[in-house]
Amino acid sequence: MTAGTTAPGAATVRFDTKVVVVLAEGLVAWQELNVTAFLMSGIATSDEGLTGEPYRDADDTEYTPMLREPVMVMSADAELLSKARAKASARDDVTLTIYTRELFATGHDEANRAAVAAVPSDDLDLVGIAVRGPRNAVDRVVKGARFHE
Repeated sequence: MTAGTTAPGAATVRFDTKVVVVLAEGLVAWQELNVTAFLMSGIATSDEGLTGEPYRDADDTEYTPMLREPVMVMSADAELLSKARAKASARDDVTLTIYTRELFATGHDEANRAAVAAVPSDDLDLVGIAVRGPRNAVDRVVKGARFHE
């Protein structure tokens, strides 16, 4: 079963919160995947209880837990990404993770943080953001973004 599908007879769960990743237009496939993975690592570690229990197959092999709620991936131009970052950072009820273009050229976490620290908020060259919060708040933050194709 894939994310977003429901087993026959299973109740549909509606979450109070949602997670949205917004990617910059024009990234190549490896960059989209890389940015999404890094952004989701930030969201997944931002609050206890975001992941469910570990998975276990019929042979009793255990696998790590995953996020408990669906993740939507969208795309936007640079202007919308910047506006969404500003809206999210102004809210206390939204978790924000960013990825800037400079991070494609860094080689480790300390260099990543230094690259972000060198640029004022409004001048960040964003290639992706991830937000998590109340559904209506997240919808307002990412308004105008389109579902990723």
